[in-house]
Amino acid sequence: MDAVAGKRAGARQRRSFRPAYAVLAVGITLSALAWGYLVYAAIDFGAAARQDGDGSAWVFLAMASIGAMACLFLAFMLIVRLVRLMGITQGPEPKPKRDPDLPKGGKRASR
Repeated sequence: MDAVAGKRAGARQRRSFRPAYAVLAVGITLSALAWGYLVYAAIDFGAAARQDGDGSAWVFLAMASIGAMACLFLAFMLIVRLVRLMGITQGPEPKPKRDPDLPKGGKRASR
């Protein structure tokens, strides 16, 4: 009985620093921090607008709210890009090309 000696696993690839991961991580962190600050500012502007009735505080409240939504959207988009770059998820499959010889409109179009 001949036993095969040794390990059958392939050589491990060496992990190296990837700047794209770092850039995305920093972008996610900064946009999440900006979102938190803008939410805090919107709450503060809202309280000031209700107490004083100042019209400019309502404008700042609206601007801070829109900015917070934009920062949260940016953070989510960067998270999606990071997850795709890491290989955890994949993009959608491409649609198959349509045969140019077939008429447009499906199977009833040629009648």
